[in-house]
Amino acid sequence: MTFAVIKTGGKQYKVAANDVLKIEKLDAEAGTIVTFDQVLMIDGEVGAPLIEGALVAAELLETRKQKTVIIFKKNRRHNYRRRNGHRQLLSTVRITEILTGGAKPTIKAVGVTAPTESVTEAKPAKKAAAPKAAAPKATEAKAPAKKAAPKKTEAKAAATTDDAAAEKPAKKAPAKKAEPKADKE
Repeated sequence: MTFAVIKTGGKQYKVAANDVLKIEKLDAEAGTIVTFDQVLMIDGEVGAPLIEGALVAAELLETRKQKTVIIFKKNRRHNYRRRNGHRQLLSTVRITEILTGGAKPTIKAVGVTAPTESVTEAKPAKKAAAPKAAAPKATEAKAPAKKAAPKKTEAKAAATTDDAAAEKPAKKAPAKKAEPKADKE
């Protein structure tokens, strides 16, 4: 079984075909084929520092955040406590093939289709802003405009108030305030 050591995201990974691993975030969409050209070693062949013409192809499965890592700082006897959290973005990839001799990846992207010209050109046109109506003159009298409420909402409102009145007990009358004693004399 062939294996390779690749370098990505400042780290080195030992990979083989069909391995699934989580690496630092890659700027690509899920389902695309990504290639790693920084191959440090294939089987027993060690590069100096890289192997010329070697390539590792992988399919990007997803990109998501990892579990929260809590950073807690404390200084004894100084009332100093700081709590912070961090969620690193990680990409999950499946290694598809390890290539040598300048070969190109043979596996095509599964979930991604190539955009066609008709799709990219058929963007919805932006609607032009409607011109604002001219403001009424100061000499004209403004009549208050009221919209009639639809009949359905009136019926619903009446039904809800009747139901609410039937369910809730009657409100008590407010308590009478006592007169001040100084006024009685």
